[in-house]
This record gives sequence, structure tokens and C-alpha cells, in this order.
Amino acid sequence: MTHTARLDWQDGQPYSSRYEDIYFSRDSGLDETRHVFLHHNALPERFAALSNDSHFVIAETGFGTGLNFLCAWQCFLEHAPPGARLHFVSTERFALAADDLEQALALWPQLADLGKQLLCQYPLLTPGWHRMNFAETRITLTLLVGDALETLPRLEARVDAWFLDGFSPAKNPDMWQPALFQTMARLSAPGATFATFTSAGFVRRGLSAVGFRVEKVPGFANKREMSRGVLERIPDPEWQAPWYQHPRSHLKERSAIVIGGGIAGAASAYSLARRGWQVTLLERHDALASEASGNPQGMLYTKLSPHFTSLTRLALAGYAYTLTLAETLFGDDPDAWQACGVLQLSESGDERQAALAACGLPADMLHPVDATEAGRIAGIALERGGLFFPRGGWVHPPTLVAALCSHRNIRVITAATALELAYDPSEGQWLAFGENGPLAVGAVTILAAAADCSSFDATSHLPLNRIRGQISEVPATAQSGALKTVVCGEGYVAPARAGRHCMGATFKFNSEQNGTTVEEHRENLAMLGGLSPALFGALNGAGLDPERIDGRAAFRCVSPDTLPLVGPVTDAAAFRHAYRALSRDATLRMDTPSPWVHGLYVNTAHGSRGMITAPLAGEILAAMLENEPGILDRPLLDALHPSRFLLRELIRSTPR
Repeated sequence: MTHTARLDWQDGQPYSSRYEDIYFSRDSGLDETRHVFLHHNALPERFAALSNDSHFVIAETGFGTGLNFLCAWQCFLEHAPPGARLHFVSTERFALAADDLEQALALWPQLADLGKQLLCQYPLLTPGWHRMNFAETRITLTLLVGDALETLPRLEARVDAWFLDGFSPAKNPDMWQPALFQTMARLSAPGATFATFTSAGFVRRGLSAVGFRVEKVPGFANKREMSRGVLERIPDPEWQAPWYQHPRSHLKERSAIVIGGGIAGAASAYSLARRGWQVTLLERHDALASEASGNPQGMLYTKLSPHFTSLTRLALAGYAYTLTLAETLFGDDPDAWQACGVLQLSESGDERQAALAACGLPADMLHPVDATEAGRIAGIALERGGLFFPRGGWVHPPTLVAALCSHRNIRVITAATALELAYDPSEGQWLAFGENGPLAVGAVTILAAAADCSSFDATSHLPLNRIRGQISEVPATAQSGALKTVVCGEGYVAPARAGRHCMGATFKFNSEQNGTTVEEHRENLAMLGGLSPALFGALNGAGLDPERIDGRAAFRCVSPDTLPLVGPVTDAAAFRHAYRALSRDATLRMDTPSPWVHGLYVNTAHGSRGMITAPLAGEILAAMLENEPGILDRPLLDALHPSRFLLRELIRSTPR
């Protein structure tokens, strides 16, 4: 199934061949947006009235060409105070391909600068949530690719204004349903407004039925009437599992302690710092990125499931986010990262790859190639085809960590092992103590220290495991320099960086071996020979001495279900007591609030996918702490919630 729009261009303007409808007024799409959505939601006045540290949320049905977003962005910059922030959430079932979007945006030179910024971050159009930050995070766009009736009910947000757009009710009746209006009311903040170009009676009646006061007003240009309104009746909240919620943040100050100087800690610190938080990052080693994040090359790819599991949906969102982050931070710096593409070679009888190739993901995300084409892309002969990820590649993790931690609002303290955490409720602050006394203070603490996150009393219940992995580095040769893309299968090998190829990595369960081993170097060489005999020969693999090969060994942190742990920490004993009835009946809809450990969060268990999941996880935590709209859909956030293991323990326990 395709997820991109099918356009005809009529007199230079986009026209949907699927819905047989225009995207905006032929007279002036820009003036139409300003009249319908900005003026009739009173946005200039409401933006001007914001306090300097507040935020405003707009939700839209039908992203289309992005015109409404760009106009709202421009209006916000003109009228809002400099410390306020705008969150724009838009859903789109069939998003425009990047080329079509660029052609459409060219119609409005008044918005050229903003349009260029949007195009630079416009994501791979995979189903799900896509997060983009602009204007030093003053403006955020969360684009929900999918049917509005499926995406919006999974959103967490308190919406201040609605742009009820999309193709006309006559052309797109599937969207204009009572379920949409009910979801709008549920997600709305008190006093939320809406505006829409349509004055259709069933739309006005549907919105009135869910609590909006609706009125007809003059439409734009030749359109006689449109509708606008304000929410006057707050609907009863729907039940949500309290154990999967997160506490709304009410902090005296925006300060945080982050424990862990790898990619998870750096990303958590960076996402808060960009929002104006003062962050102290503690790293127990003498330098940042000293463990798994210290590898010379981290691969930007992941194995996906055609069934769109929670892990696949997280990987798709994180993949797009990290690629944009790397491009923003490093541009075309070849030592920091390279979007050289990734070839994921198939195995014999690999039905998963065939299913992935047929599941409708865009070709610039992945597409199948045979052995000949794979060899041409790689620059070296390959005996198997597979899937090619054109935008994938590799990043130098220490450089990424250093760049994230260089933000002016982050103070890094190395050689600082946090041994104890204590919360002072009278001051509303956490203190981290080392062997010689206090190390840092902050209103919030984020644990991002891999498996060591469970070393504190409050988090000792978290089921974190360590898996040893070893990479090998070998000098590039004139022949191996032809390798142009990452090649992976059971392991991976990357194009040379600084004259050396990185390959690996081994997976060793139940091993506490420190340092590299000759045996694991042999395993990596054997893996290379299986991936590409030609590259193995080009590197003189048979002549390489495993006892003289350089490399690194580190421990990945994983959870029992292989998903990361991202979110607030609960008091384990109090949780078991509060929800003990679930051990007798797992279907109970309990309302008891979860007993949170105030201000304590985790970002850990990213396994071998840290480069593509940890940066997005940092954004998830920052959004929670800022009470922003959810970055991922609610079921996926539930799947990452640290309390999930306590819940499963209760449900699986023997009734007493």
C-alpha cells in the first residue's frame, strides 16, 4: 500500500487525483489559510498574549502541502514572545513526496525561508509519527502519517486550536466522521477553538454534539460560509491505564541531573538543554563515550519486521530522527558521519525481506536489489542481493556524543561516579552523591547509564541485562577502498574511516570478559568472509593475524523484550501493592494513580540500536517533562514504559 499522494498539476497547482479535489484556493492559498485558520482561531492575538515560557498547541487534519503549518509558524514568530514555543501536530494519510512538496512550496516565495527549512527535515514517509524541530526548537512539527481516525485517537496532547482541513466532506467522507469530532473534544484544552473551510450541516452538528459552540461566518473569496467554534463543554475523560501514564510536570525550576555519558545520556541532556534546561551530566569514566558509544562507527540501520511491531515502529521513527539530527549537526563532514547507504543482504529462504519489500514502504527508505545491483552499489562483488537503505550509513559515536554535550546549557563532569541518589521534597530537588560527597543537584534525574541504571535502590527492580560485543578494525587496502556502502547480514562491515574498516559485532550472553579476545576477532573475520568473499580477499583476510587485530569490546544493555526503557520510574513496592488486584483479574480498569518516584526517569536498554533509538528517546523524555504533545503514539509509548515489567509480573503471578 502506498502512503504518498498522487498529484496532477493543473495550471501549476497541485490537484489530488485520488480525491479529485484541490489542496487550496486557486485564488490565493496563502490568503485562504490566513483567513480561515489564523484569523478565525484568533491566533495573532492569542500568540501575543502567551507568557514567555508557555507553549501553544495546534492540531490539524490534513497536512497537505504544509501551507497551514508554514503560515502558523510565520505568525508565531511575528507575534509570540521569544521564550514561547509552538507545537504543531498534523495528520496526513497520503503525504506529498518530497519533490511534489518542493514544487508546491515554490508557489509561495513569501514563505521561501521557512519552506526550505521544512524541506531539509522532511522525513522518509513511513507510517507513524515523525518529529521535526525548527527555530532552535521554538517550533516543532509532529507529522502523523496515517488515517486521521487511527492516528489522532493515539495522540497524547492538549490542543489549543484545531485546523479542521483535509479534502471536502463530499470528496473525503471517510475522515469527516463523529469519531473524529469526539477525538477532537477529548484532546482539546479548555477553551480550545476550531476553524474549518466547510459549513456542511452534519459537520456543524457533529461538532456541536461533542461540546463545541459552532457558528457560521463568511468564507474566503467566493465561498459564502465557513465554520468556527470554541469548546464549551469538556467531555468526560476516557479511561487510560494509570500504570502507563506519566506524571504532568510541575517543577520549581528546569534543572536536571543526567547520569551516563554515552549516547542515551548525551541525547537526554541535549533535548532538555535545547528547551532551556540547565543540565549536569555525570560520567564515571575519564571521558565521554567510553563504553559502547565509543566504537569508531555506529551503523544507521536496523532490521525491520513486515508486521510493523513496536520495535519496527520505534526504529522507523528513530531512524528518520537520527538521520536529520546528524545532517543538522555535521552537514557533509565525512569523519563524523556518512549517509553512504546500507545493504542488508538476504539469507537463504529469507521470507522477511521479501515481505518487507512488498509492504509499501517508500523506495527511498528501502528497496530490493539482486546480487549484481548490490555489488554495483557496494563497489565490490557480492554473492547475494538483499534490501538497500539509500539514506542509511554510519556515524562516529564519540563525535555525536561530544556534539550533543557541547550545548551551552550542559555541564559535563567526568570521572564522577554517582553512588547514591536522594530526593529532598522540601526543596524539590535531587542530589547525586559520589564517594567524596555531593556531585550534582537538579529538579529531575535521568538515568542513562545502561545496565548500571538498576544499581540504585529506586530502580533495582528494572530487568536489565548485559550483552558483550566486540568489533574488529583492520587497515584499508587499495582494493578495499572501493567499498562504498555499509554491508550487513549476521554482522556488518563499513567503508573505511581514517584508513580503517570497522566490522562486527559479536554477541556474547552471560559473559563478563573485559577487553578484546582473539577468538572473537576470528569470529568477525569469518563473518566478513561470509558477507563478501571479494572484500575478505581485498583485505587479505586469510593473512590477517587475529592476535594483532585492533578492536574494542563493550557491553550493550538490553531488556527481556528487546525494547528500550524510556519514561518515569515508579516505586516498585507501592506499585505491587496498589495494583495487586490485577493478579486476580488482569482486565480490571483501575483508577489508582501510579506511585511515581518524583522526578526520576530512565533512558536505557537500547541494545545494538542505540544510534537510532536513543536520540529519539531523549526527545520523548523532554516532551514528557515539558508537557508537550506525544512524540510517539500512545500504544508505542506504553510499550517503552519502564513499569511494563512490574505489570507483567503482577499479571503472571499466582493469586494469593
